[in-house]
Amino acid sequence: MEFKDPVVIDPTGRDIHGEAARIRERGPVAPVELPHGVPAWAVSSPALLRRLLADPRVSKDARRHWPRWIEGEVSPDWPLFTWVAVQNMFTAYGDDHKRLRGLVAKAFTARRTAAMRPRVEAITGALLDRVAEAGADGQVVDLREEFCYPLPIQVIGELLGLPEEQGPELRAVVDGVFHTSADPAEVADTYARFYAAMHQLVATKRASPGDDLTSALIGAHEDDGSHLSEQELLDTLVLMISAGHETTVNLLDNAVHALLTHPDQLALVRAGQASWDDVIEETLRVEAPVASLPLRYAVTDLELGELGGPEGAVIHAGEAILAAYAAAGRDPEHHGADADVFDVTRPGMDHLAFGYGAHHCLGAPLGRLEARVALPALFDRFPGLALAAAPGDLEPVDSFISHGHVSLPVRLG
Repeated sequence: MEFKDPVVIDPTGRDIHGEAARIRERGPVAPVELPHGVPAWAVSSPALLRRLLADPRVSKDARRHWPRWIEGEVSPDWPLFTWVAVQNMFTAYGDDHKRLRGLVAKAFTARRTAAMRPRVEAITGALLDRVAEAGADGQVVDLREEFCYPLPIQVIGELLGLPEEQGPELRAVVDGVFHTSADPAEVADTYARFYAAMHQLVATKRASPGDDLTSALIGAHEDDGSHLSEQELLDTLVLMISAGHETTVNLLDNAVHALLTHPDQLALVRAGQASWDDVIEETLRVEAPVASLPLRYAVTDLELGELGGPEGAVIHAGEAILAAYAAAGRDPEHHGADADVFDVTRPGMDHLAFGYGAHHCLGAPLGRLEARVALPALFDRFPGLALAAAPGDLEPVDSFISHGHVSLPVRLG
């Protein structure tokens, strides 16, 4: 394929769905320009994207398979630098990925996730009490600030054994990682502060291990004695803290917004004609918490016709690939002419919001658990919940990756 007239990605994410529509208009694979003029191919066809995500000829390891990185053309002031520079299972390929994911899976077990439910319920209850107090006498409450954000950060903090006093600092640096229009000084500051916090956490847990995921990661090893290197350990914690809470914040935010702007859909749930699982999966489809995920790279030339894509189209070895999840979630060829409509009774809600294949998100069960607890608890506690601003006035977060709102003002009714 010839790379020309790319869709220029707005790093501020002002119009995620408008941009996604423009990408789809260019076909299942479209040329896009990322911040700093970095070229990539955005894949928006769910079927093709699923095949590429599972194809061993597609890598996430920039050090091995992205010439721009190998040749030093990607500088540390690039807003997406952390997404590419980390050394963990997120950016690993082949046997390295298998090893790293295996080590993390030994620590991040289904049992550990399931055991978090009582704490998720307790944190949810405490936060709803705080929301009730803030919203007394008809006061407007920022539900993202008071509920959607603190719930996941407290859950991931307890899971990892983070000292409570580190919470505000971690929130600030995670926001920085997702700030895709950041200037060079902010990028450097975020990177340094995040790793300083992780060094502190690891030192604390080495000195005093506990029944937490950080201690388990420090102690995880394979039968052959291999374990996470120091850099892999730090980068795995970076991944879990950033991905482990931002996606759930946006899932909760987007689900609440969708239900409040579609009262007929909320009525179906309350009448038992749809479940909270339906709400969660339809939200993940139509309002993907991660709109686009950087980056993957073609290991060899990829003949897309062989993968069900356009005949004659080729993504050449070393070219970057952007997983366009927001565009794929609303693809009309896959989801029908009403693909952009929030419908909790939709017969086919399949989506790629948590990825697919070898890199499918290990934390997906935890994110779903939090939503399954939080959403019904919120709407049961406040049956008269209503937006306190026109939907069109709600500002999106400053990111083309993270998809949610800066604030979610509500009245409790």
